[in-house]
Amino acid sequence: MGRTSSCGGDGEKQRIEDKEQYGVLLYYKYTSVPDVDELVSFYESSCNSLGLLGRVRLSTHGVNVTVGGKLAALEEHIASAKSNCLFEGTDFKLASCNHPLNDKVSQECGFTSLSIRVVEELVTFSTCPLLKSPDISNAGKHLSAAEFHSVLQSAKEQPDESGKSENKELVLLDARNLYETRIGKFESENVETLDPEIRQYSDLPTWIDQNAEKLKGKNVLMYCTGGIRCEMASAYIRSKGAGFENTFQLYGGIQRYLEQFPSGGFFKGKNFVFDHRISVGSSKEDIIGCCLLCNNTFDDYSPRCRCRLCRMLVLVCNHCQVKGDDYVCELCRKHGKGQVPLSLDPSKGLTPAGDDDTRRKLRILCLHGFRQNASGFKGRTGSLAKKLKNIAELVFIDAPHELQFIYQTASTTPPPPLGACNKKFAWLVSPDFDKPSETGWTQCQFDPLQYQNQTEGFDKSLTYLKTVFAERGPFDGILGFSQGAAMAAAVCGKQEQLLGEIDFRFCVLCSGFTPWPLLEKREQGSIKCPSLHIFGSQPGKDRQIVTQASLDLAGLFDQGCATVIEHDFGHIIPTKSPYIDEIKAFLNQFI
Repeated sequence: MGRTSSCGGDGEKQRIEDKEQYGVLLYYKYTSVPDVDELVSFYESSCNSLGLLGRVRLSTHGVNVTVGGKLAALEEHIASAKSNCLFEGTDFKLASCNHPLNDKVSQECGFTSLSIRVVEELVTFSTCPLLKSPDISNAGKHLSAAEFHSVLQSAKEQPDESGKSENKELVLLDARNLYETRIGKFESENVETLDPEIRQYSDLPTWIDQNAEKLKGKNVLMYCTGGIRCEMASAYIRSKGAGFENTFQLYGGIQRYLEQFPSGGFFKGKNFVFDHRISVGSSKEDIIGCCLLCNNTFDDYSPRCRCRLCRMLVLVCNHCQVKGDDYVCELCRKHGKGQVPLSLDPSKGLTPAGDDDTRRKLRILCLHGFRQNASGFKGRTGSLAKKLKNIAELVFIDAPHELQFIYQTASTTPPPPLGACNKKFAWLVSPDFDKPSETGWTQCQFDPLQYQNQTEGFDKSLTYLKTVFAERGPFDGILGFSQGAAMAAAVCGKQEQLLGEIDFRFCVLCSGFTPWPLLEKREQGSIKCPSLHIFGSQPGKDRQIVTQASLDLAGLFDQGCATVIEHDFGHIIPTKSPYIDEIKAFLNQFI
């Protein structure tokens, strides 16, 4: 009887442990969603009641979900989703794993909170509007893991018609980012693998356009982590017409393949995943990655080392890691950016080669606010420049849009002669913007929300900044105040596209706001540029830009590289302690 009781106790203990075990659930579904609000309500109710954390992205075109929680809760969520006909045929990918720690990795991956957002695209396929968006119904044919493996196996065993070992009619196309491919990828000795070497998925359409001839007339086997990126990308390839019809995709992605072939099959290395697990390998545990600096075998992204220029993840082994993320990724090096000779000193670690006592000041380009000018902004920031004189040189420029002079409509005093006034400028203007008239004056009333209507003029300002960087650069960072901060934020949003024309390492945004519609499609935390956000903490203190507007802008930047300073003043840049100390601490990271 005693043994029977003990076995029963062990069985009950195991059942409890199984219920408490943690897991991660990934799934997506492209389908027409008739009522997005109803779907939002479903996810809010289901995820909150079950204690699930992670990311839920919804659109009229479907869903894209990555959430974590107790396995029992995830299974209950799957059952609830399956009861909705919208999810018919959905591939729910559920994996058990260790519980995430409340650390930097979990925070970066979004597993410390629940984020449910309605978006235009389930995954952003292009940062620039395409002439014709691909029809998802035209996506490449799905191949199961077994079918995908069989195609590669046949290519390995059978030479092509010319008798050569390399199969010229078949190519593998990796739809993932470069940092993902560096730790794992498919390899078949006689099949060409095309690695686009992109920083982000939205760069893939450009690569496809530029390399279409490598795909035309071929049987293209596409793959990605879980399958969703191949859906839109394969449809885009097939939309090119004749010669691009034979485009196929691995259904369920690398994750399903490794489940089917736990020893790895044709996949070498580890599968990068966008949750706290970081990567998932086969039973072989082979390592194909290497350290950016010493080239020794290494494939662990948990230190979260990033390129100081573009903020892409880089592999840096424990021996080579230095404080401050002073690394330059292979893509930036390829384009000749950030080439600073480095030397390894046993007592100091990796440091810039040359005179250790010589520290170059940071050069920071300063963008003034609306209806201001360079000289006025320089005067207003005199105290800041003085306190930063040992670490930074501030460079001031006028914006390209000249504005009319204004005087209050209630004023009975005539305006002064134009010769007695300094010109005023703007980075962004309203749609009804008029160039200065012959008199140079216009009447208007002060509107504290005028910045919300200033949505035009970005292209001209961007072209102007390219010229400034070419003629007066280089600059380490950009500091923007009010509308200048909005302009700087818009440039940060396009930083990767502007490499080689507008290169900088950080931005400082003071009393900033989101420049709609320039950043309206950006997701929370999607801008990777290191940023310092400075604004008033008490609503009403800043009459020009409300506190929430500055908070919303800060939310668009990656929390892992964003710093926020809230002060007790108005529409100014504070230079008193402790605020100036925090500003210096941020800037010192880049010296």
